Amino acid sequence: MGPKIIGKNKSGTHIQKGGIMSLIQARHLKKNYITGDIEIKAIRGIDFTIESASFVSFIGPSGSGKSTLLNMIGCLDPPSSGQLIVAGQDISGLSRAQAADFRGSTIGFVFQDFNLIPVLTVYENIEYPLLMVQKWPEAERKKRVFSLLEAVGMADQAKKYPSQISGGQKQRVAIARALVTKAKLVLADEPTANLDRETANRIIEMMKKMRDEFKTTFIFSTHDPKVVKNAEVIFAIEDGQLQKNPNTNGGSHV
Repeated sequence: MGPKIIGKNKSGTHIQKGGIMSLIQARHLKKNYITGDIEIKAIRGIDFTIESASFVSFIGPSGSGKSTLLNMIGCLDPPSSGQLIVAGQDISGLSRAQAADFRGSTIGFVFQDFNLIPVLTVYENIEYPLLMVQKWPEAERKKRVFSLLEAVGMADQAKKYPSQISGGQKQRVAIARALVTKAKLVLADEPTANLDRETANRIIEMMKKMRDEFKTTFIFSTHDPKVVKNAEVIFAIEDGQLQKNPNTNGGSHV
């Protein structure tokens, strides 16, 4: 089955097919940076909508704005103007503290270099957000962490340190950490870039399984054709603007 078809209404706003509740809505979203006397327009007034429980890729060349867009969705970098609603919350004008609270309760992150804490075990890396961000009681933390270890096939590696496991195993731990807080949304910036082909394919399949099991939306910023091939929705971005999306997996975008 090809990616979901996304159209536009008369106002230019994207319309989602199928009537599923939208998790993310962006309206006239812009992001500008000032470097010396130069203003860089990284995101140039874009509109898009993403449904809950979706598998989505933002694709485009380096410098196109896709990582900037993920940073805004993830409350790491506020928009310069426009509106961005995530999980029913308008995050456009959140303070730094409010943005941190929202990230901790709603969003998980998966990075290409894994970002595991080297002095913590596999178990402790997954537990960390529950302990330091959401402050779950110990018994509940233990139950949740072991359920995620089982889900990603790492229960037998719980006591090992990141230096003692493979790249694919590190990414499994990173995915479990992203999901442990019951995040509605996981943002993944080039999550398969440091993995071999076979391992990358296994990681992608595992993410899809996690999406199906936990109804989590996964959004990727990627150059990897393996990720793009498995995406259900694709947004092509270039020079900070959404382009007409490519024909992928037999699907077409208009």
